[in-house]
Amino acid sequence: MNGYKKLGRNSAHRKSMLRNLVTDLFREGRITTTLDRAKEAGREAEKLITLAKRGDLHARRQVLAYVFDEDVVTKLFDEIAPEYAERNGGYTRVLKLGPRQGDNAEVVYLELV
Repeated sequence: MNGYKKLGRNSAHRKSMLRNLVTDLFREGRITTTLDRAKEAGREAEKLITLAKRGDLHARRQVLAYVFDEDVVTKLFDEIAPEYAERNGGYTRVLKLGPRQGDNAEVVYLELV
């Protein structure tokens, strides 16, 4: 079995889409997307928050390799990561909103706890 969902995209498109979702999640605090996308983006976001909690230069460079917006990385290290200093994982939450009108896909909120 694969360790991730393919989401109907090739690897480059999938990676780019997840990077954009995670960047928007850190920028906005909450995003609306489909259930499968939210689960995959949440996994990546958890890893990046764990890196940001370390707070050293190497961790910052690793996050910058994934999230291209430097302002979002600064926010992640200065505001978001310190909030979770005492928390061991479980930084994101998925709230179901119901089916989407056009294609009946399950729509959810992905938010930072």
